[in-house]
Amino acid sequence: MRIDIVTLFPELCDSFLSASILGRARSKGLFEAHCHQIRDYTQNKQRQTDDYPYGGGCGMVLYAQPIADCLRAVQAQCAEQGRGKPHIVFLTAGGRPYDQSTARRLAACDSLTLVCGHYEGIDERVIEAFADEEISIGDYVLTGGELASLVVADSVLRLQPGVLAEEQGFQEESHWDGLLEYPQYTRPEVWEGRAVPPVLLTGDHKKIAAWRARQSHARTMTRRPDLYEAWCRTHPLTPGRWKRSERAELIRTEAAWDAAAAIYAAGWQQLCAGVCTPEYIAAHTPQVMKQQLLADRAAGWAFYLHSTAGVPDALVGVCHKTGEIGRLYVDPAAQGQGIGAKLLAFARKKLAEHPQPHLYALDTNRRAIALYLRMGYRPAGVGCVYDPAVDPNATVFCREIKFIYGTKNSG
Repeated sequence: MRIDIVTLFPELCDSFLSASILGRARSKGLFEAHCHQIRDYTQNKQRQTDDYPYGGGCGMVLYAQPIADCLRAVQAQCAEQGRGKPHIVFLTAGGRPYDQSTARRLAACDSLTLVCGHYEGIDERVIEAFADEEISIGDYVLTGGELASLVVADSVLRLQPGVLAEEQGFQEESHWDGLLEYPQYTRPEVWEGRAVPPVLLTGDHKKIAAWRARQSHARTMTRRPDLYEAWCRTHPLTPGRWKRSERAELIRTEAAWDAAAAIYAAGWQQLCAGVCTPEYIAAHTPQVMKQQLLADRAAGWAFYLHSTAGVPDALVGVCHKTGEIGRLYVDPAAQGQGIGAKLLAFARKKLAEHPQPHLYALDTNRRAIALYLRMGYRPAGVGCVYDPAVDPNATVFCREIKFIYGTKNSG
């Protein structure tokens, strides 16, 4: 790969590309890099590269001419090497957001040229004439495009064959598959009273991989819910097969209602621990929840109790009148085993007369939202809103999001 950077500070860019991992790869010929001084292409004695903007305003704007002539020179050099026309990217504050998928796309280019803006910006006409795309590395402003170009260059060049010692080195990193990377640890095993998670010391690669996957999901869900939601939309979930010891039966007996109420209360209290007052949560006892379930049954709901090896551990309800799925709760002790996904699929089958059943989830319940998105449900508006300013039982502002199966996002 050949990469060219068009800049007012070629020494800065060249020194970065000559250091550390990239420097070693460059010296081995794993990629070719050239940093071009825009001033070398000016047509005035002062080697001036900018002027005041038409229409007035603060700052200076880079001329179109020297950038255009520099880009033509780069194109000619690529042609002399037998390369195709370089892919030209302008680093601008108004460009499309940069991410790992863009880095992978650019890494496939045989020749990539990055143009660094400076001062107030670049004359729009040269962007219109030469740019294949404009890129922004974030919603903030820098004094120049050099740092932005180096961010792009680093993220692209490290994906070239041989630059990293192992391809797995970047395939397991944050953003490669849409998720943040799991936490890393090294010696010593205990540092200032903080120990390495025991599973990492077992040597059991299967358990370690599972732990890292859970950590990656949890970290992305918490820190970057936007990334996690996007990942969920593109990674459908197929529920696991039911075990022989698993059952989901219509609740009929008093004992089953009591078991369901206990699961409902435990799950609801866990869900609302961060959004409701402690007094309100404590008031939702299994007895109270049982009355709620019975009231729902009188309104047309049917409830199913899931059990494993005869031990009740989950609950789900369906309303044949409205096509709603609700009261999907898994006992905290049984979570993480795929029971929720199985019951969600089970409930949809029970509502066969409703091709697009719906359900609700608090926007604070990231785990449930992730499950619904991966199971084919999409947001379709807002139900109830809980505002501490008007609701004495609420401690956090949150909304109830409606999800409908098999629809495109509508809100």
